[in-house]
Amino acid sequence: MAKKNGSDKNINRTIIQYFEWYVEGNHVLWNKCRAQAPRLAEFGITDVWLPPAYKAGFIEDNVGYAVYDMYDLGEFEQKGLLKTKYGSKQEYLDCIKAFHDADIRVLADVVLNHRVGADEFEDVSAVKVDPHNRYNNWSDPYTISAATVFNFPGRNGKYSKFTWNHTHFTGVDWDNNERQTGNIYRFADKNWAGDVSNEMGNFDYLMGADVDVYNPEVKKELESWGKWYLDLTGVDGFRMDAVKHIGASFMKEYIAKIRDYKKDRDFPVIGEYWHGDINVLENYLNQIEGCMSIFDVPLHFNIRQMSYADGNYNMADIFNNTLIQRRPQNAITFIDNHDSQPGQSLESFVNTWMKQVAYALILLHKDGIPCVFYGDLYGIPNTRNIPIPRLRTLIRVRHDFAYGEQHDYIDHYDVIGWTREGDDDHPDSGIAVLLSDKRDGMKRMYIGKKFAGKCFRDCMRKIREVVTIDDEGYGDFTVQGFSSAVWVTEPAYEYLVINED
Repeated sequence: MAKKNGSDKNINRTIIQYFEWYVEGNHVLWNKCRAQAPRLAEFGITDVWLPPAYKAGFIEDNVGYAVYDMYDLGEFEQKGLLKTKYGSKQEYLDCIKAFHDADIRVLADVVLNHRVGADEFEDVSAVKVDPHNRYNNWSDPYTISAATVFNFPGRNGKYSKFTWNHTHFTGVDWDNNERQTGNIYRFADKNWAGDVSNEMGNFDYLMGADVDVYNPEVKKELESWGKWYLDLTGVDGFRMDAVKHIGASFMKEYIAKIRDYKKDRDFPVIGEYWHGDINVLENYLNQIEGCMSIFDVPLHFNIRQMSYADGNYNMADIFNNTLIQRRPQNAITFIDNHDSQPGQSLESFVNTWMKQVAYALILLHKDGIPCVFYGDLYGIPNTRNIPIPRLRTLIRVRHDFAYGEQHDYIDHYDVIGWTREGDDDHPDSGIAVLLSDKRDGMKRMYIGKKFAGKCFRDCMRKIREVVTIDDEGYGDFTVQGFSSAVWVTEPAYEYLVINED
């Protein structure tokens, strides 16, 4: 069966987040990427989201979100090491080339909101604010010692002469005079950005030294960095971190300038706006005029709730109040990620038994672009989470066979399903999917008259009986309780069995 991948717009896209919070350090990830790229492409991955590639502000084994120097991709002796957690600059460039050689698009993780690990302190007039409502002042202005001088002595001006001081930030969470944790300080001559999340009163501040993206010098520098990064790395898209903490008007303008520079209006950008209320997400998409996709956090929470409900969840409601329902063109669906995994700040991990069902849901439904989590594909040794069985098979089914008109049967408390009729561009395409969160079930579903007399088999390998499609294009498809069944044509089934991991 001929394989087409990232450059073919007629192929279903599947992203993989190629890291988890505890992924092995020791500078090996970029080399692992280079080795695994052909394998990922072979079973249907089209896009890979890589972690932040620049030098972090503290300790070697840092995921990268505590960003220190965005120009240091593991090239300079800074913060006590040369390489980043994941490897050297050259190893990063080599892994991007390996993905491109495998026809996989690369999405770079872009962290614009904050800086951590300043080189010097400076005295700044600031106001201590209520951490739970940042509009409430807890003090009059007074002088603090703020970690806001970033002059990058190890890089010594290479790539950019720009250095940072307190005028480029709006606030910090540390006064080196008081040396107390848990406080937030807004600089007396600054205001929080108004077009951010209204959580905590105003959620401009997240961590470290909060970047003032509306400072003209900062805007110019961030645009210069973006152009430098694109020219150097050749990445194909951005995953924007923490966008609910960054002014919406800045973000819309920044993305437009990046796309203008790339001369590519379709340059993919995915934003992380962590909120479970669909109305909040829709409001943000309206603010930015839909210029990026965002993660479907409400769907993640629906799936998690279902996974712990012991069968007492109405599966017919699974898509209610989600992006995939309201704004499918902007929806990036996911089950878990590095923030929701056990031990992290946004921990909301989906119950393991539900993972295969959940991946069938996001990978095989026509709406949204799914993002597979590294920890679900490979496991998470640190927290003893196992790889999800037959996840690669589900990705193959999406890539090769999940095409054509969809017919939904999302109409039952315990068992839901849908079919895809297939199309002429994808040989042997056409699928039927059934999902159960409790009991065995059966649905008579239409898959198309062209399949009359043809046999379908469950590639999840749980149901041995064959389903024969009748003259009207219907089949009686079944599923075991607490399980998923994915029915494909016999030639597709044989191909999947041969290539099963």
